[in-house]
Amino acid sequence: MNGVRELPEDCTTVDLADPWFFRHHDQYELWRRLRAEHPVFWTEPGEDRPGFWSVTRFEDVQRVYRDNRRFTSERGNVLTTLLAGGDSAAGMMLAVSDGERHRELRNVMLKAFSPRFLRSVELRVRDMADRLIHQVVDGGGDFAAEVAEKIPMGTICHLLGVPESDQAYLLTLTKSALSSEHEDATEEAAVRARNEILLYFLDLLDGIRKTPREGAIAALADGAVGGRPLTEEEIVFNCYSLVIGGDETSRLSMIGAVHALAEHPEQWRLLRAGEVGTDTAVDEVLRWTTPAMHFGRTTLEEVTIGPRTIGPGSVVVLWNTSANRDEEVFEEPDRFLLSRAANRHLTFGYGPHFCIGAQLGRAEVGAVLDALRTHASALELTGEPHRVHSNFLNGFSTLPVAFTPA
Repeated sequence: MNGVRELPEDCTTVDLADPWFFRHHDQYELWRRLRAEHPVFWTEPGEDRPGFWSVTRFEDVQRVYRDNRRFTSERGNVLTTLLAGGDSAAGMMLAVSDGERHRELRNVMLKAFSPRFLRSVELRVRDMADRLIHQVVDGGGDFAAEVAEKIPMGTICHLLGVPESDQAYLLTLTKSALSSEHEDATEEAAVRARNEILLYFLDLLDGIRKTPREGAIAALADGAVGGRPLTEEEIVFNCYSLVIGGDETSRLSMIGAVHALAEHPEQWRLLRAGEVGTDTAVDEVLRWTTPAMHFGRTTLEEVTIGPRTIGPGSVVVLWNTSANRDEEVFEEPDRFLLSRAANRHLTFGYGPHFCIGAQLGRAEVGAVLDALRTHASALELTGEPHRVHSNFLNGFSTLPVAFTPA
């Protein structure tokens, strides 16, 4: 990336809550230094936010993910809400609930991810990927706009029961809710986008109750937790979580996959020749791109992580982007290797909060890779991609690329 700035000599002075840092610095060099010198470190409070702990080594990150007795998600699971003092959806949205309630709510939502329904969704994904990539290979352009913005949003909206006519509107909102294409975007604009998503699903829920249909919203509307039906608020919060998770991470993974293949032509040749399997390639794309840079927890009691003892009520941020490049776990972690075996990446998290849409996310990235090697013989970047402005999401919002048809 052009214009990358040097890291300060003391890396622990970096403010990881500031999206500007990730846009202008090499985060992977930062993680290398922190894993070696400060694997668990404290970020001092800022003018308008509390301080927080960061965990950078794979084994420590995995251990915290697994431990829902001493760490809670119910006070927020991303920096935006953790540093604001909590999440308004706590105990209602799957991602920010724990214990028995989390298990029951997860079971309700899994009904929308039944094997039968997922098979039909995956066939739809493959057809969509094949058609869109055939078109972009013939015409070139911005891969992000022509392909990656359409497949995940179309898929998750189909899963939820969202009309096709509303998908462009929802895409605009999700692209603003947790990140931005511009540095001058305000937190007020992000909050407004998040609220508009919630209001949209409230209206959609009302329509679905009047005219029942298949989909995740219907499954939530029919579901019960703790012996009682889910409230409107609980349903809407979980629709928000599904559309944000289902769109943003898959979209950024697809864009990152094509960017990585253009930057590593030897890996593109292996993929196109069928010398690496799609499943193996997908896992390496997910490790390499790591679209969700972090998730967070709050300590419920005094805990020890690595060399540090951390008091109760502390914010602890688990940096997936660091854990997925940990040299103690991944051989040659800074190489993009589609043949990488036993890929233990943490892109979908780990433990009780392992991503409910992981199978669908893998299917989407796999469909794109298969369609690329079917329709293209070569690919190259034709301009500088535009990095998203976020302290949570990782990747590019644009990707100008030219293909040579197969």
